Amino acid sequence: MDKEKIKEEGSANPIRVGISVGDINGIGPEVIIKSLNDNRLLLDCTPIIYASTKTMSYHKRLINDQDFNYQTCKSATDAHNRKINIVNVWNDEVQFEIGKGTETSGKYAFMSLEKATEDLAAGKIDVLVTAPISKEAIGKAGFQFPGHTEYLAHLAGMDEALMMMVSGNLRVALVTTHVPLKEVSATLTKERILDKIKALDASLRKDFGIQRPKIAVFGLNPHASENGKMGTEEADHILPAINLARNENIFAFGPFPADGFFGSTARSQYDAVLAMYHDQGLTAFKALAFEDGVNFTAGLPVVRTSPDHGTAFDIAGKNTAHPQSMRSAIYLAMDIFRTRQFLKEISVNPLQAQETNNNKRRGSSGDVIE
Repeated sequence: MDKEKIKEEGSANPIRVGISVGDINGIGPEVIIKSLNDNRLLLDCTPIIYASTKTMSYHKRLINDQDFNYQTCKSATDAHNRKINIVNVWNDEVQFEIGKGTETSGKYAFMSLEKATEDLAAGKIDVLVTAPISKEAIGKAGFQFPGHTEYLAHLAGMDEALMMMVSGNLRVALVTTHVPLKEVSATLTKERILDKIKALDASLRKDFGIQRPKIAVFGLNPHASENGKMGTEEADHILPAINLARNENIFAFGPFPADGFFGSTARSQYDAVLAMYHDQGLTAFKALAFEDGVNFTAGLPVVRTSPDHGTAFDIAGKNTAHPQSMRSAIYLAMDIFRTRQFLKEISVNPLQAQETNNNKRRGSSGDVIE
């Protein structure tokens, strides 16, 4: 699609999508470049990459991409609408060590993330999409959080946010995230599980426009403990939390055994799943939706998404990384932003007839869905 066509068909107010570059020795820059080469994205958004032109030019040459063109801007407020923009967060001559997480690569990942979140808080960008970081590398640079989710919750003044993985109608949220497996049971309290159920219910309503969401809640133990034969967490904490949620008119059900749920027809009966720990939910999710899955941080006053993969150091620089998850993360961020705007508008003018944002939207491929 040519630039004039983009101007004719594009939204009147394109969404300003801030993109943190992630680890510069991983596949983050590559999937950013590849995802933005689909010009249909520019119909609805203005991408703003937080990195440096030298860094992005290096990766452009590395994968021999001749079509990636961008504008340089001093600030997100100077970004060119419907064009790819780069904010120079640093101007250093960087020594790349492609395929390795280093203190240097962690430093620039942190700088990119700090600047992007600063602009997000200031309203200079509408949504944030984060490319993958190496937790080890960024930790060496002074980043003191287990991951993006915890960092953004801290900036928002929250104890915790809700990690949710999304692919179409498949949504999986977690009670615990980056917690060692041996500590999971001790962190599962009735109150914490109830808080996560309520946060998931609120997100399904506010971010996805589902009026009466149904939530499937997993047990912790094999076969959801079989009435206490293999653990008591279900009876002590999980079931009481579900009952309390139902008392608040939240449609929560379970606890369900996790092993067979995703392979059964039961999955289609629920709008989201709440898993007790990281691998319980994400192993199945990534098996089903690895190429286009998106990590969404629910419960925040701002919108943040990310591809569901990591830095993939083993394939960095080889021009084999697939961009679909990054592209889906950009589209999902825009969809959630529009849904929040729409619900805010109709709550202000409840009697005014409105066309829902779902009547005409662009899917993860960029095609218009009526």
